[in-house]
Amino acid sequence: MKLFLVLFNFLLANANEWELIWQDNFDHHIDTQNWVHEIGDGCPNICGWGNNELQYYTDSSSNSYVQGGHLVIQAKKENLHNKEYTSARMITKGKAQWRYGKFEISAKLPKGSGIWPAIWMLPVNNILGDWPRSGEIDIMELLGQEPSIAHCTAHYGNSYNDKGQKSTSYNLATGSFSDDFHLYEIIWNEDKITWYIDGNKVQEVINGQTPPYTYPFNSDDFFLILNVAVGGYWPGSPKDDTTFPVKMEVDYIRIYRNKNSTDTSNDFRGTSHSLLDWLKLLFIVGIGLVTQ
Repeated sequence: MKLFLVLFNFLLANANEWELIWQDNFDHHIDTQNWVHEIGDGCPNICGWGNNELQYYTDSSSNSYVQGGHLVIQAKKENLHNKEYTSARMITKGKAQWRYGKFEISAKLPKGSGIWPAIWMLPVNNILGDWPRSGEIDIMELLGQEPSIAHCTAHYGNSYNDKGQKSTSYNLATGSFSDDFHLYEIIWNEDKITWYIDGNKVQEVINGQTPPYTYPFNSDDFFLILNVAVGGYWPGSPKDDTTFPVKMEVDYIRIYRNKNSTDTSNDFRGTSHSLLDWLKLLFIVGIGLVTQ
């Protein structure tokens, strides 16, 4: 009975604060109601996607697919359109976007020099201006040559040559992020974004603490991006220790709305779990405890 009461209090508190509003469990296939593939190398506007990246993004089933209940984004060494590598970059833009909430992504990351997996967000409308003025939220980035270190970053500023950021690295005590699935999370409200990895707080960015730059994370809706880049100014080019193909696997994505928030600007779509759903679960668990 004591366990039953503890579970009841936990479920009640959780149900009262957060409402699941969008999710993808990647059970069968890539859902085109959720995702769009960006194609190409960024040219002619931002060749190399602004980072001197070496891959050509495709919508080929060899670069992105669902297998065993996981989304797989696979970078391959193959020539396409004068690029030596192919990969995939999937976005929710035009399908779903959000301003504020709790974002959870369970993922297993690739490793190898020059490999750059990322789970991140960009503004839909660039209301404050072009990058980085309207902001960028990097829920997680990793350099494949440092597979035990994940990076959490907020970008902001006035222009490409006049920009700021707050970034904190999270180091695994043992092993690497390629060994197993880990949970990457942000909790975002009007005046603060807080990053977590496996439930451990990594950093926070607070409105009023980005001087001399404007805090951009309460002015626009943002969309989600999943990609594996190859090469670039930051990771450098692949080396002999990089064995292709390399894969980022995503188990699930869950996005929640804070029930206490008064913001109504979001474009929400997905499955909600109401308090009644939690109570049904509680009833089933309770019956099991009583009959033991």
